[in-house]
Amino acid sequence: MAENAREAWITGVGIVSCVGEGADAHWQALNAGHAQADDKMFAPYFVHAIAPIAFDKQIPKKGDQRQMEPWQRIGTYAAGLALESAGLKGNAELLSHTDMIVAAGGGERDVAVDGTILSGLPKAEKPASFLNERLMSDLRPTLFLAQLSNLLAGNISIVHGVTGSSRTFMGEESAGVDAVRIALSRISAGQSDIALVGGSHNGERADLLLLYGFGGFNLKGKFTPVWERGPKGGFALGSLGAFLLIEERRHAEARGAKPLARLSAVVSDRSSRQPGQVTSGLAGMWQQIAGRLKPGRCAVISGASGAEPATGEERAFLAQHPEVAVRASGTYLGHALEPQFPMNLALAAIAVSRGKLFPPNDRSGVERPMESALSQVVVTGVGHWRGEGLGLVEAVV
Repeated sequence: MAENAREAWITGVGIVSCVGEGADAHWQALNAGHAQADDKMFAPYFVHAIAPIAFDKQIPKKGDQRQMEPWQRIGTYAAGLALESAGLKGNAELLSHTDMIVAAGGGERDVAVDGTILSGLPKAEKPASFLNERLMSDLRPTLFLAQLSNLLAGNISIVHGVTGSSRTFMGEESAGVDAVRIALSRISAGQSDIALVGGSHNGERADLLLLYGFGGFNLKGKFTPVWERGPKGGFALGSLGAFLLIEERRHAEARGAKPLARLSAVVSDRSSRQPGQVTSGLAGMWQQIAGRLKPGRCAVISGASGAEPATGEERAFLAQHPEVAVRASGTYLGHALEPQFPMNLALAAIAVSRGKLFPPNDRSGVERPMESALSQVVVTGVGHWRGEGLGLVEAVV
């Protein structure tokens, strides 16, 4: 468990998704309650495609943009928004000791090359030689380098001048949880004063939809809110970028930075996913933060994807706390794996800074109105396949 020996403030957020960019656009979309996903781009699957972005605003050099894959452009853009939000943009002195922890997946496959190889292989006189020749000639070294997960951190460093220590975590949803957990642990231990933490994901990829389709994870048929998808549910992949500026309180005060919220705890776990273990694992993590929760002032923003059995087991856990209002951001933004947890922490910080929760949006009974003032949000992160986490975000008063 990462817990605050020194107080950690969230002093900036940078978020982009299907509903737009920035805190205000997301808050307006969540309050409007209109959720939909694209059902034409990759039919029969649903995708929450990224809203139009003028990348020049945060990545001014066209050459930098060209050498990035879409997920890297999304992440580098979101990181710039976070730095701007926190008042760090262009401050070389502060950026020189800003640490960076990124949650990232691998790069995109070249679908055209894959198609050529798969079409030609059955017809080749010498299949092994054909495959070797195609791999040597069609897959460029520059393409391979662009696929490395730590290139997102490298691009953020190059474009925005963030030159403190750098770490990149891989591992789908768990990577996002642990990126934030490690950042908070380092700040609590006095090993870091300020950290840029987050990740990005491009869900508009045929190769990913194929991969998750084989696993039976993709939502098909009719689009419904996360909690209404039932035992044959699934997720709608989302394209999004989410970065947080997490800063030790005295460091923030010394430069006159104002907090959006306090990050008080991050807890992670990894159950073996036997039946009932997600429910019991969440209950065990909840007990680690339960003593500081304020009845009637606390809510949950869930990272539930809609995939089963994980979503059903999280729902069973939430049913043990009927007094707590719940919201699932995946209904609006889709499921984006690595950056899902940082995105939900950002939404939690935005909500507590405004002192209220956005309205419910489902007919299952999981989500209900919250009329009282909001001062705490517990963020859940349950991986579609592995990994669980909780984070506690609180208002700074």
